[in-house]
Amino acid sequence: MKRLLACLLLLASSAALASEGHGLMYHAEYDLHDKASLQRGARLFVNYCMGCHGASMMRYSHVARDLGIPEKVAVKNLNFTGQKVGDPMITAMRPEDGKAWFGAPPPDLTVVARARGADWLASYLRTFYLDPKRPTGVNNLTFPDVAMPHVLWELQGWQRAVYAEDGKTIEGLELARPGKLDEAEYAAAVNDLVGFLVYLGEPVRLERLALGWKVILFLLLFSWLAWLLKKEYWRDVH
Repeated sequence: MKRLLACLLLLASSAALASEGHGLMYHAEYDLHDKASLQRGARLFVNYCMGCHGASMMRYSHVARDLGIPEKVAVKNLNFTGQKVGDPMITAMRPEDGKAWFGAPPPDLTVVARARGADWLASYLRTFYLDPKRPTGVNNLTFPDVAMPHVLWELQGWQRAVYAEDGKTIEGLELARPGKLDEAEYAAAVNDLVGFLVYLGEPVRLERLALGWKVILFLLLFSWLAWLLKKEYWRDVH
């Protein structure tokens, strides 16, 4: 009964997340084996996200080791707060400043991919649009009335909402002012960033999956040997 209730609660929370926005969802395409992609995602994260958000449960040295980045390069290109390479990836923004500017301190992003899901993050980063009624001048289809500004605007450009005949329902988004990247390039950049966030949420995922196959093979081999031993023991009984 407890398991059934837990499953129902999980389904309900997933449905709530899926229906939070207006249904314009994008699929995140990333490969945790692609270290070049994860390196690009790390660069985007420290340049565009860490001004407000931290990843306090991850250390620069850990990222450098997993992504194949020399520590000196990691300190030079990923660490802009003067911390040591073994320090956590914390933001320089003070919580009280974040609360004053955005209404609440920006959340830590170490496990945001596990909490929200990769597709939600990809959709969120691609569905900002101009909205003069909002304090930051932008809104978001995936997370309506979000307090966060569109920090990737110089890459994506500015989008505007396309409304239905009723003038209220948003049917989609269109580019109002281009950015540095075209649509395909921006989608690729978002995938790189989302892939890095997925990595942050579970750095040992690839090791866990690789170990899982070894454990399964061991159990199969052990089961076969146990069956042979059982067969040998019962030979005289029959």
